[in-house]
Amino acid sequence: MQKIKLNSGYEIPVLGLGTWQAEPHVVGNAVEVALTQANYRHIDCAAIYGNEQEIGAVFSKVFKSIKREEVFITSKLWNTNHRPDHVEEACRKTLADLQLDYLDLYLMHWGIAQDHDSKKDKDGKLLIDKVSTQTTWRAMEGLVKKGLVLSIGVANFNAVQILDLLSYADIKPAMDQIELHPHNAQPALIDYLHKNDIAVTAYSPLGRQGVKDITTEKRLFDEEVVKSIAQTHKKSIGQVLLRWAIQRGTIAIPKSTSPDRIKENIDIFDFELTTDEMGQINALNKNLRLVDPGESWGFPYFA
Repeated sequence: MQKIKLNSGYEIPVLGLGTWQAEPHVVGNAVEVALTQANYRHIDCAAIYGNEQEIGAVFSKVFKSIKREEVFITSKLWNTNHRPDHVEEACRKTLADLQLDYLDLYLMHWGIAQDHDSKKDKDGKLLIDKVSTQTTWRAMEGLVKKGLVLSIGVANFNAVQILDLLSYADIKPAMDQIELHPHNAQPALIDYLHKNDIAVTAYSPLGRQGVKDITTEKRLFDEEVVKSIAQTHKKSIGQVLLRWAIQRGTIAIPKSTSPDRIKENIDIFDFELTTDEMGQINALNKNLRLVDPGESWGFPYFA
């Protein structure tokens, strides 16, 4: 498995299994299949996904035959735990749920602090807590110093947020995990992050094909360009999209609970896209976000 070296010195496999919206009583089997049958060595988790206990039960089982240090495991700090006294508590809860002694990577899930008790205003929107990113980041750095996590980073941060973070970080963020797929390619942000030696993970790299209520003018899997390239290489559309992601120098974490699809998604290391094919896929960009919780929060996060 191809890997990328983080600025923290650790290496991360370029393809992992995502677990967002992986259903209860299904996600555990997906993780077990990925690790024991499909040779995945990278699992992406988060406390807010609500499935870390089920995944932890599988880790406890699987790590009897696979060495823990061979698997790169990420989790994330939720917005309601940005105050320093909650950061370590939240991390230790995740470690207990996942039945781990340490995390390979721990991310601030979003650059916004919300009320710890999830209180809402008169309009039903979550209250914003007055906690700076700097305050939270100092507590994140403390997790590294205590050996609870090996690397720290962020998710859903734009260039300005990263610029601010770099102005005071004693431990540089190792990662920014952002929504990336050909309809939302964000090339300028990727370039900025790479120039600052910050790795990039692409979530929703397949354009959330499994979500039925997403209506766009054209789903990624319906794009004729991608269909044609897939036929040329005798690969699936999903495999072409994942190959595009890793050839851009990003890490991809497609979510699936189908054993066949899990195995298909990792079978992308026996072909390469040509420069022309990469360019054709790049041209599909329309800055189309499929993940934007700002409306439900009452806060225009991406404005």
